[in-house]
Amino acid sequence: MEGVRQITPHLAALGVATTVASLDPPDAPWLQNQPFEAIGLGPVAGGYGYRRGLPARIRALAEQHDAVIIHGTWQYHAFATWRALRGTGVPYFVYTHGMLDPWFKRTYPLKHLKKWAYWPWADYRVLRDAQAVLFTTEQERLLARQSFWLYQANEVVVGYGTSAPPGDAEQQRELFLSRFPQLRGQRLLLFLSRIHPKKGVDLLIEAFAAMASTDPRLQLVIAGPDQLGWQDELQQRVVKLGISDSVTWLGMLSGDLKWGAFRAAELFCLPSHQENFGIVVAEALACGLPVAIAEPVNIAAEVVAARAGLVHADTLAGTTEALRQWLAMGDSEKVQMKQRAVRLFSERFDFSTAATNLVSVLQFAIPAHSSFVAH
Repeated sequence: MEGVRQITPHLAALGVATTVASLDPPDAPWLQNQPFEAIGLGPVAGGYGYRRGLPARIRALAEQHDAVIIHGTWQYHAFATWRALRGTGVPYFVYTHGMLDPWFKRTYPLKHLKKWAYWPWADYRVLRDAQAVLFTTEQERLLARQSFWLYQANEVVVGYGTSAPPGDAEQQRELFLSRFPQLRGQRLLLFLSRIHPKKGVDLLIEAFAAMASTDPRLQLVIAGPDQLGWQDELQQRVVKLGISDSVTWLGMLSGDLKWGAFRAAELFCLPSHQENFGIVVAEALACGLPVAIAEPVNIAAEVVAARAGLVHADTLAGTTEALRQWLAMGDSEKVQMKQRAVRLFSERFDFSTAATNLVSVLQFAIPAHSSFVAH
């Protein structure tokens, strides 16, 4: 949702008028006061998002536009769009957003079997008949081929990203440190994401414990929502490791406080076991913050090529070694890495670049396009 919201102004700057349709009810708060037309086609039933008559509503809306972009799979909006657009001549495109990553197949085998029962008659057809299936990275494109043997798609890598940070950097940094004064003057290693087993925050805690004694000013800052109630267990682990005074839990941050956290930190850490793109990684790079990310974060190859951070295995040994490398790095090398981080963001992960790439793909399917609808 946030990606759609952020890319739309960049599309508008390229002359594209966008209507955003979602499965939310029409009066959903986030649909109000947006800088684009936002339509709620819900409410819908259950997590699958079924609603009777949805294909007809999508078809009527799509016929007012030149193309449709589907965001995500495994919910009814994708299959309903396939049903709606067959035979209409309106081309559609699909962003899978990492939902075909084989990590899910390995980690949740029972859910994968359930998806297999659904795949051949639904999402397989959605991808097969799309004008193009859009991937955010080359790594995501290659991994998508490994989940289901019945797979057919016109694959195109268009990139993804986020918008450049708004506001004044120093003011944001000062706001953050004023809100959390105990962190002023400390060396901050930042984790900012959901507190979820997939994100590897448990590995980061263990790795930090192994390195914390090297400098008493080191602080591991953990910011993000606790969606599964896992934080209590992690906090107990922090106590047992004897690093309670060196780990700060901030909960979810947003706006200038979030940007201030990026500005105040010296390293962003995300040892995820699976990450399609990692918008938070792009946000860190945009702030000139070097990153230490695990290999399954799909922009790892770009980070390595640009020398904008450290990439490691999603293991305790790999995470620990990355922290060791960072702490042993000289100041001049860190400054150069900060500069390369900003350059990587500008060249690859700024939404203005992603929007240009997307429009180039759409132009092949639409001789004279003027507006697009995203689901």
